[in-house]
Amino acid sequence: MKRWTMTGADPSPLLEFVEVEPGDDCICGGCNARRRARLHAAPVHEGGHAAARSVRRRAAVLVAAVGTAMGGGAAAATAAVAAPAPNPGGGSSATPQNPQGEVSSLYGEDDGGTDTTPRTSAQPVTRARIIQRAQSWVDQRVPYGMGRYWSDGYRQDCSGFVSMAWGLDGSQTTWTLPNFAERIGKADLQPGDVLIYNNPANPQAGSHATIFGGWTDSTRTRYVAYEQTAPGTTKRSTPYAYWNNPGSYVPYRYTGLSGAGNDGTPSTAFPGADKFGPGANNAYVTELGRMLVQRGGARFYSEGPGPQWGEADRKATEAFQLAQGWRGGEADGIPGKDTWDYLVNGKGRSIDAGAPLPPPPPPASGAPAYPGADRFGPGANNDSVRQLGEQLVRKGFGGAYAVGPGPQWGEGDRANVQSFQQAQGWSGIDADGYPGPETWRRLFS
Repeated sequence: MKRWTMTGADPSPLLEFVEVEPGDDCICGGCNARRRARLHAAPVHEGGHAAARSVRRRAAVLVAAVGTAMGGGAAAATAAVAAPAPNPGGGSSATPQNPQGEVSSLYGEDDGGTDTTPRTSAQPVTRARIIQRAQSWVDQRVPYGMGRYWSDGYRQDCSGFVSMAWGLDGSQTTWTLPNFAERIGKADLQPGDVLIYNNPANPQAGSHATIFGGWTDSTRTRYVAYEQTAPGTTKRSTPYAYWNNPGSYVPYRYTGLSGAGNDGTPSTAFPGADKFGPGANNAYVTELGRMLVQRGGARFYSEGPGPQWGEADRKATEAFQLAQGWRGGEADGIPGKDTWDYLVNGKGRSIDAGAPLPPPPPPASGAPAYPGADRFGPGANNDSVRQLGEQLVRKGFGGAYAVGPGPQWGEGDRANVQSFQQAQGWSGIDADGYPGPETWRRLFS
């Protein structure tokens, strides 16, 4: 579906690209890439110009064609997306003003996307799966676009985001998503549920939906919100129920949940040690934190509990284990069968409010000790900066280096550290580009 022609009589002739529309029945990778690139282009009614859109389409097709030949087109296109600007909350950019699209099929490729009949996804949908899918858009930094469709086929607005996380057959709207859900109360919210606001004054604008990721503290006044809003997918601590119109948001639970049942609570059986520890992100981590808070562990959480494993989960778990009189490997901060059984069934002693905080974990085997925050930042020039940069490159986070890495701290170091922190699901001051003990531990683990 691509044609290259030779131009000029020079021994090193130029190649001219002539655009040919992909055939609808062609299933080759190049045609698929071109069709998706065309879907990602800004529509004319959003302000896009037909000629400019053609140029963008030619550029996207050329990138897709080269990427197909090299075996990495889709990944390169994803990596090129700009990160959304941080929004600490409450500003005008937190107010969803973008209009939402109509109900549509995947990729919006046909006109038959008006079906709002509830259907169960072919794949089992669990709370952990919903959060993982939501986090995937956060990691890819999917830009907001009411008339655009991401590579997985879902519209790049808030309701398309929820449709994707729930695994629906197409992109719904904030008005049709409740057809796939049941209304619940605030006290029943669990990770994977959603909060929906529909604007009765203007059904096509101002409405919004967020995915609930867990309470940030025991007061239940703030929660971790996964949402698709301009400029792109974000995960942030949000006041309940939202920055604006808080009294008009309604909690809903997807009726197609499987595995744990529609009440949303994880199974009481121990899920396995692999569900906990650095890098874990699932509903069992949230449930662990919730149980620890009930057993006296609230003081360890400045945010959370939530689905992303953090140092607060480790400290609270270790404190609970120590309260049982366990030591050594039995009090390592990672829940095993006995820890889980004690928490689920209310056994043993709760965490003593006066007990000292557990010490930080030892560095991973072979990992260097954290050298201290004063070793990094503007003006720093030492071997720890070089060591940091070399490890970032090994982990695949060296893209911001024009030269180096070296001992002199620079903007490339900060940008690469921030990219690594954001890949952990952190945001705000937790992803400021300056390595702290937890960043260092994860980087070298």
